[in-house]
Amino acid sequence: MAGKPKLHYFNGRGRMECIRWLLAAAGVEFEEKFIEQPEDLDKLKSDGSLMFQQVPLVEIDGMKLVQTRAILNYVATKYNLYGKDMKERALIDMYSEGVADLGDMIMLLPLCPPDQKDAKIAQIKETTTNRYLPAFEKVLKSHGQDYLVGNKLSKADIHLVELLYYVEEVDPSLLANFPLLKGLKTRVSNLPAVKKFLQPGSQRKPPMDEKNLEEAKRIFRIK
Repeated sequence: MAGKPKLHYFNGRGRMECIRWLLAAAGVEFEEKFIEQPEDLDKLKSDGSLMFQQVPLVEIDGMKLVQTRAILNYVATKYNLYGKDMKERALIDMYSEGVADLGDMIMLLPLCPPDQKDAKIAQIKETTTNRYLPAFEKVLKSHGQDYLVGNKLSKADIHLVELLYYVEEVDPSLLANFPLLKGLKTRVSNLPAVKKFLQPGSQRKPPMDEKNLEEAKRIFRIK
């Protein structure tokens, strides 16, 4: 029997958090091997584990997978969260890419220089409420079903609900005018595996604070 997937990353959200969410939602237990020193990253590079010299790295089913989207697609396929045919997968990919675009803006916010932070937050709020959330609300309204694609839970729903939590961290009022998205968030959050992941003490990571940011910069040698 194959062991648990092993996730190699620093002890923070970054580009691994969406992988943690997807595995947790699929009910998959996983181990984490935290990169705590620059030398830990050097070792992964020197032993050939990192094809492109960067993390996330997930060891699963005898493979060492890198590149976030490749990992997500493998996990989604393995655990039946990737639609029933090519058309459904195309929609799931399209929605997931939209989630990633907005998610990246929010994820990179802590790296924003202090004198530019207010303007960046204003831009994120405007983009969230005028571009991304209306698009996803429209999808749910168009078919009246519980989930984005095929009336069945997919990775697109999980990625979107993860994003909605981050949107609320930016400003809790941003979801106010999107009742169908609020419904999706509640629905997915109440799934037993997700509910467990949302409890204190799980492997879900908190928002990045100043200490966490400095730790990441040190590990990844970001000036």
